[in-house]
Amino acid sequence: MASSRFAPLQRLVISVAVLASFVTFLDGTVVTVALPAISSELGGGITTQQWVVDAYLITLSSLILLAGSLSDAYGRVLVMRIGLIAFGIASVAVALAPDPLILIIARAAQGAAGALLVPSSLALITATMRADVQSRAIGVWTAFTTAAQLVGPLLGGLFVDFLSWRFVFLINVMPIAITLVLLSRLKLTEHPSGVRVDWLSGALCALGLGAIVFALIEQPNLGWQSPAIWLPGIVGTALFAWFLVRQQRSASPLMPLSLFRVRDFAWGNVATLFVYAALSLNGFVVGVYLQQGAGLSATAAGLASLPMTILMILVSSRAGAWAGRFGPRIFMTVGPLIMAVGALMLLWVSEDFSYWSQVLPAMIVLGLGLSLTVAPLTSAILGAIDESRSGIASAVNNAVSRVAGLLVVAMISTIIGGTLDLAGFHNAAWVTAALLVLGGVVSWIGIRRNPAEEVETPAVDGAPSPIG
Repeated sequence: MASSRFAPLQRLVISVAVLASFVTFLDGTVVTVALPAISSELGGGITTQQWVVDAYLITLSSLILLAGSLSDAYGRVLVMRIGLIAFGIASVAVALAPDPLILIIARAAQGAAGALLVPSSLALITATMRADVQSRAIGVWTAFTTAAQLVGPLLGGLFVDFLSWRFVFLINVMPIAITLVLLSRLKLTEHPSGVRVDWLSGALCALGLGAIVFALIEQPNLGWQSPAIWLPGIVGTALFAWFLVRQQRSASPLMPLSLFRVRDFAWGNVATLFVYAALSLNGFVVGVYLQQGAGLSATAAGLASLPMTILMILVSSRAGAWAGRFGPRIFMTVGPLIMAVGALMLLWVSEDFSYWSQVLPAMIVLGLGLSLTVAPLTSAILGAIDESRSGIASAVNNAVSRVAGLLVVAMISTIIGGTLDLAGFHNAAWVTAALLVLGGVVSWIGIRRNPAEEVETPAVDGAPSPIG
């Protein structure tokens, strides 16, 4: 899985990191093409579909910050092992769910377990490798984990069409078992860092985001005038504001706001917000519309993303190496702009539907832009922060990307105008393109430093000055 350019220990670290993250990213997207089948069997329409996606993202995005602190406090390997076992159990519970409520609760549990995996896995790379080696490793990690996001709809489609949507969630068992075996062979010396874990902040973040998302998803059904909407919205906003204030004052914050004084980290996370909101919106809308609007099978809808997967595997690791050599700014600017062109090409989709002339060209352009964007983006953000803070830095970045997806999926009914017909599909394409343009512009304005170079940056929370 890892290139021969890496030492044996580095190859093992990359393999463990990729596999541990693979299941988390896969489950974030594998469900997309299964949504019509789930709502058909269990009921609930587009609201159930939104909750199946967002229940996972709520716990994943809100608890990933807590998981980052746990990773730094108790060790990446231990946290990863617990996350893998919990994720496997939750996946079985999702597959056996008899009704929408149980399914949504199990998906939330899945997201909570997944939160333990992503920051600890990426932190293994940033803790054991630096400079251009780290950039190449992040490129490999990005290629496979993003490919997991993109190949998810295809795997989901195959299971939906030939078995059942329930089997979609059982495909995690084998990679989890393999990762646990490899993890037992990974002998890293890790000592508890003494970092105090702020459990209250974790609860404030989770409850705040959960209440806000509830209001956004249910608003089209109940309207803003309903107390069941505006009250959770206000309470959620207040809780999340309390969380931010607490981060400023806490001695051991889950999200150290001082991290954002590092220029590339701050601007890179703003770019992440726009780019991943666009990716989540595009993935949801394409996966559902190709089935419900264009009449494709679940497998055919999943195949729509295959060109993006192939391009990610071919180009992403190279883009990570290029970013280490030339700096990430140009790739983080050009990549999202190319993706925006691909999103606008989806406006070619018409009532007289043709995948080959209306969707495939857009997927190729989107895949090319995505391949140039993701590894440099990750390298720029994590390369700006010292190794001692790698767990929390990767957790913050992943939380930003998941919150972006969480909020945009919660707002899908508003974006598409209530119904995912052709007009709604086109509305989503315009919004996707606009978000990507913003991501490119932010990157050009904000990103400066080449993470492969050792550049002094302000110290963060008493940690040594971060270097690239």
